[in-house]
Amino acid sequence: MKATLSGNTVTGEETGENARQVDVVALGIVTAAILLFVATGSEVAPSVMDSLMERGPGPDNFMLNAFLLNIAIIIFGWSRYRQLCEEIQLRKAAERQARQLAETDPLTGFLNRRSFNECVDRLIDSAEASGQAVALMMIDLDNFKQVNDFNGHSTGDLLLRECAQRISQSLPKSALLGRIGGDEFAAAFVFDKSRADTLNQTASSLVKAIGESTQINAISIEVTASIGMARSDVPGVDGNRPDAHAMLEMADIAMYHAKRQGRNDFFWFEGLMADEMRFRTELESGIRQGIPRGEFVPYYEQQIDVQTGELTGFEMLARWNSPHFGIVSPDIFIPVAEDIGAIGDLSESVIRQALEDAKGWDSRLTLAVNISPMQLRDPWFSQKLLRLLVEANFPPHRLEIEITESCLHQNIAQARSLITSLKNQGIKISLDDFGTGYSSLAQLRSLPFDRIKIDRSFVTSLIENKDNAAIVHAIAMLGQGLKLPVTVEGIETGEVLEHLMQYGSIKGQGYYYGRPRPAAEITEWLAQLGSPSQPDMPFLIQKPMTADDAAKAEAGASSETEEPAKSPQRVGNA
Repeated sequence: MKATLSGNTVTGEETGENARQVDVVALGIVTAAILLFVATGSEVAPSVMDSLMERGPGPDNFMLNAFLLNIAIIIFGWSRYRQLCEEIQLRKAAERQARQLAETDPLTGFLNRRSFNECVDRLIDSAEASGQAVALMMIDLDNFKQVNDFNGHSTGDLLLRECAQRISQSLPKSALLGRIGGDEFAAAFVFDKSRADTLNQTASSLVKAIGESTQINAISIEVTASIGMARSDVPGVDGNRPDAHAMLEMADIAMYHAKRQGRNDFFWFEGLMADEMRFRTELESGIRQGIPRGEFVPYYEQQIDVQTGELTGFEMLARWNSPHFGIVSPDIFIPVAEDIGAIGDLSESVIRQALEDAKGWDSRLTLAVNISPMQLRDPWFSQKLLRLLVEANFPPHRLEIEITESCLHQNIAQARSLITSLKNQGIKISLDDFGTGYSSLAQLRSLPFDRIKIDRSFVTSLIENKDNAAIVHAIAMLGQGLKLPVTVEGIETGEVLEHLMQYGSIKGQGYYYGRPRPAAEITEWLAQLGSPSQPDMPFLIQKPMTADDAAKAEAGASSETEEPAKSPQRVGNA
């Protein structure tokens, strides 16, 4: 332990040694004074008694003065000795406090990362000597940032303390507990190799304990945990016996695997997870480097009036044209970009390109763009989007922003502010993936949406699944009742299209009309179709495909490569 005093670094051992030296000197002075007091007292006391009893002249003045001075020295020395003892005790208390601050987390009282690693290394050595092993858990709170953003950091701190208490109560009393990061905890404890099955029970009970609802400042807060686990008797990433650092890395990899598998669960480290993590790292690096290089490009999917076959516009879908992975689907890179905080720059880059592309289309064709939940929480998003419109000189009324329904429950006030701001600029707003989220009819009425979109999960199987057909019917009728236009995603067969035509004038999109294509192909295709001869004529009539045409289009589209060479399951949604 080190303490800093007047800019000079003094070790705790040196401080203690100096204190002991001063202590011995002061005690020696007092002892010598007492001995001298005894010597002079034995000489002066008889003379004093004789003088009082009038049997002699009294003590010698020099000896008497020496005796009195000696008494003063004893009183002063003892007082100083007591002061030095008190100073030493205060110094030791300060050293203990400084050591505690240096080794522990002040919020939870758990060990910090450095001291946790040191303690785990010692624990591994002692466990190995006794024929046992050490289990290490990496515990990460899911969506903790939202708690801070929506309820304030003071509430977040109280939640961290509550979770720390639950962790402490759920694990063995001898466990080492550490706070590794903002909302990351770690725990390590010794276990009997013959009873390793109990570790799963411990982890399961910990997940359950953290997942229980928490009341903080009269607010009910729901938070879950993703846990990664590693063992000291299982080789690390490099194949050697792991130390504390290696075990933390192993548990961290397993914890991220738990997040990609849906969160609120625990997983043990496995060797394949390391390969997955390396692939994830390559994706993250590629995304960060690819944004300024312009590797993220817009693709466009047709939006058609299902009654007339009229082309009304396109929805922009981002693709990653990676020199390493090839054409990457957004299902792969969007969750990763959101996790690393790059989704805002990525989205702006693709929207900027899409506005330039759409500017050259006929003025009646609209452009629909999805925004990420992360952008929905950005209070400056509407200003950023307006700047892009001004730079591209693109008419706001031709732009349609699609907001996913599941985003609304996260912060309805922020969503209402953003929607109102965008509509004031003339931009249209669609509620995307309707039926899959948590919005109520009251929210749908209170938010000024211009359109609702039925999620493809209900549409693709509506012929075979009566429940999905009923849901599509209900949403279509709801749109008519609220006078909200409806767009249907996932039209892939003529049967689905024929079923949807009963609902009147709605928009449709899906592989039945063709796969999403890059800007160059769309521009060429529009040029081949040509423009209508009269301004009031429908633009670019798109005749519905026959069954044979649809089959050929689907066969041709299936040969396209939209995913990297490596399996997307190795990335997953984080």
